[in-house]
Amino acid sequence: MFSGIVAAVGHIESVQPLEGGVRLTVDVRGLGLDDVAIGDSIANSGVCLTVVAIDGNRASFDVSRETLDCTVGLSQPGEVNLEKALRADDRLGGHIVTGHVDGVGEVLRFAPVGESHELVIRAPASLAGYIARKGSITVDGVSLTVNRVDGTDFSINLIPHTIAVTTLKRLTAGSHVNLEIDIIARYVERMLAWQTKDRH
Repeated sequence: MFSGIVAAVGHIESVQPLEGGVRLTVDVRGLGLDDVAIGDSIANSGVCLTVVAIDGNRASFDVSRETLDCTVGLSQPGEVNLEKALRADDRLGGHIVTGHVDGVGEVLRFAPVGESHELVIRAPASLAGYIARKGSITVDGVSLTVNRVDGTDFSINLIPHTIAVTTLKRLTAGSHVNLEIDIIARYVERMLAWQTKDRH
């Protein structure tokens, strides 16, 4: 479980093919590994991955083909947003994030508006019903608040701090991003569907 508050930006240094996926070696020096052990979870751009090896400031993760097929940003060297799994006594500064990506969105617009930036993303149609104005969504592992929704498109305001400490500064129109919907929306939909089923 995570909060969507990015702790550091790491760099995927190598992607080694495995029989059923790949092994990533990530430079995580800004995150710190003093309290991380093999078997612990670290979110990489919103994807919960298990540490399989540690070597100095580098951590390795095995990524299945299924995960690669439904996410972006893990198949080649590049920057990733990093967050360690929450402890029971940690502050929940963002919102409850599972690290299980629900789909991939496409950036339609990323442009400055005053001191901030407006980020407009087109979500897969299957996720649109879970995205609500003033609700929470995770974009590449970053907990963000939705400002506007128009069909499958939604808009987010990014403050300068978020731009400075995450990989979102690299986005351009046409970029693809990992999306995780608010887990509360998922459970509400399930409960309503079940209640409707019981009445029939």
